[in-house]
Amino acid sequence: MLKLLALDRFTILLVLMVLLATLLPISGQFAYYFNILTTVAIAILFFLHGAKLSREAVIEGMLHWRMHALVFIFTFLIFPLIGLLSRPVLEPVLGQQLYWGFLFMCFLPSTVQSSIAFTSMAKGNVAGAVCSASFSNIIGMFITPILVSYFILGQSQHDFDPTKSIVQITLLLLVPFILGQLLRPFIFPQMRKFPSVVKVFDQGSILMVVYGAFSSAVVAGLWQQVSGITLIYLTLACSVLLTVVMLLALYLPKWLGFNQADQITIFFCSSKKTLASGVPMAQILFIGQPLGMIVLPIMIFHQIQLMVCGVIANHWSKSMQE
Repeated sequence: MLKLLALDRFTILLVLMVLLATLLPISGQFAYYFNILTTVAIAILFFLHGAKLSREAVIEGMLHWRMHALVFIFTFLIFPLIGLLSRPVLEPVLGQQLYWGFLFMCFLPSTVQSSIAFTSMAKGNVAGAVCSASFSNIIGMFITPILVSYFILGQSQHDFDPTKSIVQITLLLLVPFILGQLLRPFIFPQMRKFPSVVKVFDQGSILMVVYGAFSSAVVAGLWQQVSGITLIYLTLACSVLLTVVMLLALYLPKWLGFNQADQITIFFCSSKKTLASGVPMAQILFIGQPLGMIVLPIMIFHQIQLMVCGVIANHWSKSMQE
C-alpha cells in the first residue's frame, strides 16, 4: 500500500509540473540554465544507479541468458513492431508529432527500479530482474538512437547521423553509470545511510525535465495543437499497447517452459518503458522538434503501466501467500 501511495504522489507531482509549465513556463536565458541544472541532475542519478547495482546480482543474473534474450525481444522487437504496424491507424488520429512520440516510446528500454520492485513484490527472480532491466537500459543507449534515426528522423531529416546522439547519450547516461560501478565500494555504504537519495534524484530529475520540456512546448503552443479528444485517443492507444504486450508476456514464457519466478520477471521487465532514460534521450535526439508532444505518450504510458503493474504485483503477492 505504501508503494502504491508513493506512485500516486509521483503521478500527482508529474501533473503539477505540467500545470506549472502551462501557467508559468520558463523561457530564454532562465530555461538555458535550468536545462544545464537538469543535465547535471540526470548524470548524478545514473551515477547513483551505477553505485547501487550489485556486481554479484549482475553475475548471478547473467546466467539466465534465455530470460534476458526474451526480455530483449519484447523490448526492442515486439514493442517496435506493434508501434510501426499501428501507424496507419494512429498517425491520422494523433497527428505526426504525437505518433512520433508513441513510436519513440516503443523504441525505449525497460524501466529499472519499478521492474525490480514489482518483481520483488510478486516473488519473482529479483537477481534476474536487476540484470535484465539494467542490460536493457545500457543496450538501449545504443539501439534506441539507431531505431529513432532510421524509422523517425530518417524519414524527415535525411542527413541525420545517430553517431553524435549515441555519443551524447553515452556521456550523459552510461559514463556516470560506469563511474558509479567503479566507485561502488566507497559510495554504496554512504547510500545505505541515506536510502532516499536515489529516489529524490530519480523523481526530482524527471520532474525537472518534464517541467522544462513542457515549458518549451507551451511556449510553442502545445495546448493549441493537442485537443482533449486527442488525449483520450492517446491514452486509449497506450492502454491497448500495454494490454497486448502484457498478454504476450504472460503466456509466451509459460509456453517456452520458464519456471514461475522467471515468468514473473519476464512479465514485469518486458511490459514497461522507461521515463527516466526516455526523457533525457528525447532531449538529445529530437533537437528542434516539439519535445512536449514527443514525451507526452511515454508520460501517459508510464502512469498506466505503474498502476496496472502495481495491482498485478499485489495480487500475485497475495496468491503466493495463500
